[in-house]
Order: sequence, then C-alpha cells, then structure tokens
Amino acid sequence: MNASISRRGMKIIGVTLLIYALLVAPHEGEFWPFSIYPMFSQAGNPWTRAMVLDVSSKADADLWETQLLQNRESDVVPVGKYGVDQIDFSNFVVKTQNWTDSRRQALIEMFGSNSISGERWMVSKVRGELIGRDSVAIKITPFILLTADSTYLNPILPETAYGGMN
Repeated sequence: MNASISRRGMKIIGVTLLIYALLVAPHEGEFWPFSIYPMFSQAGNPWTRAMVLDVSSKADADLWETQLLQNRESDVVPVGKYGVDQIDFSNFVVKTQNWTDSRRQALIEMFGSNSISGERWMVSKVRGELIGRDSVAIKITPFILLTADSTYLNPILPETAYGGMN
C-alpha cells in the first residue's frame, strides 16, 4: 500500500510538471493565468498615458500634429514639480469621457494659472503598442492646449474624442 501511494504521488507530480511545462514553454516563461497584475496579465497590449509638453515656442501651424516619441521637439513639463501626481493626472486625462468646460478648467487648476502664465502647455495622449516581437511604437497625440486662462481642443480630432462636448 505504501508503494502504491508513493507511485501515485509521483504520477501526480509528473503530470503537474508536464502540464506546467506545456503551458509555460510556448509563452517564453511568462504564463500567469491567475495574475491580477497588469504588468503580467496585460503585457503586450497597447497602453495610453498622458504627458504635458511645453509648446510655447512651437509654431501655431505645428501645434496639433501627431508625432512619434523619438521625434518629439518640445520639452516635457514635469508635473510633479507643480504638485500634481503623474498617475492621477494620467488617469484623469485618459479616463475622462466627457470633456466639459469644468473638466478642462480643472486641468489649469491642477497646475495653477500662475504656473502656466505666459506659456502654452499641450496635454497629450501618449499611446504605445508592441510592434513585432521586440519593438514598441510610441505616438504622441496633442489633446488639449492650456494657457493661463483658456483651454483649446485639438481641431483635428473628432468631437467624439471629447465626448461630443466640442
């Protein structure tokens, strides 16, 4: 009876290791079927974050052009310097569906109109996606232009990008 239990236990362990190997091998060691962490469960999916660029010296004709990250000409505004948490800011910009006047005004208030005074800051949506097996393409889309007292929506984007509040 003891040998039978031992043999049965070895079979169970063997089958478990075989199943694990079959599941992990084709995924290059990154199979997390029960993962709640996005870095594992959503790896390789496109992502969108927000970034602020100082476009004060940029020509009006070029303000609304989408560009690749590696071709970016404007300086990044470090939002943390103005007491704004980057994750909260990004979530606000990316997840807001209806850009009402008060929500657009909230962007100015996050930084304080004195901080923006005399400058033009572009709130942009940055979208990254996996290209091939080992490359990422990162595209910057101008979204809302901030001045000390006004906000301007990207005239190239459809009204639906702002929830029809254009």
